[in-house]
Amino acid sequence: LHLSIRRQRQMCIRDRFKTQREYITPRKFVSGESHYYLGKQHMLKVLVDSEHNDHVKLLRGKFEVTTNERSSELVKNLLNKWYKIKARTVFERRLSELLKQKLWVSNKPEIRILSMKTQWGNCSAKGNLTLNPDLVKAPRECIDYVILHELCHTAEHNHSKRFYRLMKQVMPNWETIKERLDSMADRIIT
Repeated sequence: LHLSIRRQRQMCIRDRFKTQREYITPRKFVSGESHYYLGKQHMLKVLVDSEHNDHVKLLRGKFEVTTNERSSELVKNLLNKWYKIKARTVFERRLSELLKQKLWVSNKPEIRILSMKTQWGNCSAKGNLTLNPDLVKAPRECIDYVILHELCHTAEHNHSKRFYRLMKQVMPNWETIKERLDSMADRIIT
């Protein structure tokens, strides 16, 4: 029964993501586009400079991507690599902060960063967390919600009433934050 409910919820999330993706204007990774980081929009500025190595900087509210050649695919790859690096740092920091408040987790779980099309996060049977790097584009409270959700799975590896009671204890307003994250998925998922 619990597995069936979990599958239904995952299907619902997948359907929502799929529906939202149908209305997304594909990004072209050119100057002038906006991209998110920690819930804030930042304008993309692409600089072509054959004398400098490819790199990404977040500078004064703008993503500056410097490349050796004008290529949207290269800009996309550089930006995605930057997000993965930042995601690891942000997620590790947030996990450490959240663990200070949660008594049932005795050892800090490992975090794996993996691009996923239909999930923000996952918790393995061993209690390790897998988090979607696109989550780093969301506000901090949304990141905390996903991490706490997965930490709750270390105690209750299903979506039972007990799981939701635990979730309510650790984040009383989790439903509002989840709605916020789900509503912005179409804007932050690349």
